[in-house]
Amino acid sequence: MAGASDVREEADGAAAAPLTPAVFHIMLALADGERHGYSILREVERYTEGRLKLGPTTLYRSIRQMLTAGYIVEAEARPDPELDDERRRYYRLTDVGRRLALAETRRLARLVSLAQQTSLGASLGGATSAGLDLNLGGA
Repeated sequence: MAGASDVREEADGAAAAPLTPAVFHIMLALADGERHGYSILREVERYTEGRLKLGPTTLYRSIRQMLTAGYIVEAEARPDPELDDERRRYYRLTDVGRRLALAETRRLARLVSLAQQTSLGASLGGATSAGLDLNLGGA
């Protein structure tokens, strides 16, 4: 898994190591706010339209690695115990995690852009002009 130093390298213009799909999807699920584990699983399944289902082992192993690497932290604030299960742990992206997720988004956008310039892009049936905005800044 990429480390915090990779984020600094990306900021300096060098490519950061790719994230695993599980880690990147967890970051996407946390991009707009805090979530607990089961909510992360449901969000990933929702936005992939059921094409990706993270299992609990993959989810919690990835969360543990992300906590250790400093990409996410456990949120201190908890919902009212009467409104939520007090045993749930909520997670949020750190600044380092957010920068790394953005770097990975840029890396993937560059990869898609490259593919679109090949004969693979032609087989997308016009998807290259269908409004795909790959200008993510710094790409």
